[in-house]
Amino acid sequence: HELAGAASHTSGRARKGNSLREAIERETDRPMAKLGWLASLAAAVVVVVTLRSPLAAAQLRPGYYASICPNLETIVRNSVRQSMAQSQISAGATLRLFFHDCAVRGCDASIMIVNSNGDDEWRSPDDQSLKPQGFQTVLDAKAAVDKDPQCRYKVSCADILALAARESVVQSGGPNYQVELGRYDGKVSTKSSVVLPHVDFNLDKLNAFFSGLGLSQTDMIALSGGHTMGAADCSFFQSRIGTDPTMDSGFAAQLRGTCTSSQSSAFLDPTPLGFDNSYYKNLQGGRGLLGSDQVLYTDPRSRGTVNYYASNQGTFFYDFTVAMTKLGRVGVKTAADGEIRRDCRYTN
Repeated sequence: HELAGAASHTSGRARKGNSLREAIERETDRPMAKLGWLASLAAAVVVVVTLRSPLAAAQLRPGYYASICPNLETIVRNSVRQSMAQSQISAGATLRLFFHDCAVRGCDASIMIVNSNGDDEWRSPDDQSLKPQGFQTVLDAKAAVDKDPQCRYKVSCADILALAARESVVQSGGPNYQVELGRYDGKVSTKSSVVLPHVDFNLDKLNAFFSGLGLSQTDMIALSGGHTMGAADCSFFQSRIGTDPTMDSGFAAQLRGTCTSSQSSAFLDPTPLGFDNSYYKNLQGGRGLLGSDQVLYTDPRSRGTVNYYASNQGTFFYDFTVAMTKLGRVGVKTAADGEIRRDCRYTN
């Protein structure tokens, strides 16, 4: 019961001095290491429609906790820094966790809930790509916030997750941006609510989902840049090796040597610890790991944006922050339908 016991640090977490590949192989020899956030970022359209609530999103603002918990962002920043020092894969795992949370019931930290009957989002087969280091980062940040008497039990897990995702990007070399705050935590989490796409999704399927969230194709391509960090399990792209003509032959040979077992994984881009535009350069060379990544370049309707981001990192950074802000407004809960959880894993 990994998430339920995640409040205490596990011995499997990577320490400084270990290679990233060693960390991934050790920490992800389980179903939770399957693929990056993009290939898993979706929900049934009927659910997506209910996630767009302009009235709830209107309550969000950067200074929401200015008088409630004035040191909030500093506390979360320092906590995330410690998490990243303890585990090399925590940044990518935390960013991915934010996307998975917002995709299902909105940005309400329902992905964190542990139900005693085992019926919760994080145990859905479609959420097994999530790594425990992302959950631990949020739990540690929540504990740090609640140590401040002024802040105790006044800051939602949903807002802490949003801030932790931002810090994971910034502290990995990515863009800084203001995070709108004021979310309440959701009270419901079920396996059946998790309906996610596959790694073979084409551009039309990707656009259909993101459009349902109020995001454009440009937003989707910018958010895809989150794949600049982390790794994917070989089972999610092995079928492409040697059979997909859009994959570079040299890259295919490299992956064939990497994927020697069902537990093997490969980096999503050459700089898996840094947030940059290498992801898009990879796509240009036919070195996108997942089919749903490479399609962004092979489809002429999205290729121009990929090319532009590959040569203009500043524009990619700006568009990413815009898209992250828009994503953070999805499915926001209010005091009427949410709460401030004392423990992110359990409803009050």
